[in-house]
Amino acid sequence: MELARTADAVPRPGLRERKKQRTRDALLRAALELFTTKGYERTTVDEIAEAVDVSQRTFFRYFAGKEDVALFSQRIAESHFLAAVRERPLHEAPLEALRRAVLEGWDTIGEAVDAVVPIELHMRTFQLIESTPALLAAHLRRSAELEEEIARVIAEREGLDVDTDPRPRVAVAVFGGVMRVTGRLWGAGQDASVEAIRELTAGYLDHVGPALAEKWRTE
Repeated sequence: MELARTADAVPRPGLRERKKQRTRDALLRAALELFTTKGYERTTVDEIAEAVDVSQRTFFRYFAGKEDVALFSQRIAESHFLAAVRERPLHEAPLEALRRAVLEGWDTIGEAVDAVVPIELHMRTFQLIESTPALLAAHLRRSAELEEEIARVIAEREGLDVDTDPRPRVAVAVFGGVMRVTGRLWGAGQDASVEAIRELTAGYLDHVGPALAEKWRTE
């Protein structure tokens, strides 16, 4: 009975909110399909609105512009990863916690984005971002902000002051660098699957410790 009362207490979105969400999601899917098939620069806001049979004014009620809609599902993925970092057990070293969080994030990314866009479309959009200078620049700006958030989470879990101890930011900078390398390599490849980027990410992260701790010269 207690469980039933708890479930009943969770408010469901009203009809108006559900209709607004459906319109937003329809605009998002239409935009990403157009971006990934026609090209980001060649797609107009009018074409996105027309694909959903709404006005340009309606589009701007939900999104600030093309860049906003192109990066929308990436923000969902970022939030998913940040939540995974927060949930890692405290006995894990910072880089290990980040490694496990990102791999867990790729394992469960479908759960995070499928309610909004199909995972296959999300991954194609990720490749589009990697190959479109304007979107990549915006993505990198957001990545810098995300790294600061992650550094603060790491500092909190380690009991450190992020503004006086450089280690959280250094660790996250190394991790972020690996993410950018793997994203670029994956984006330039032929396999746009989650499995492909997960495998590439795992391989590069596995080399972080040895690569930084050991000498590279063989002479």
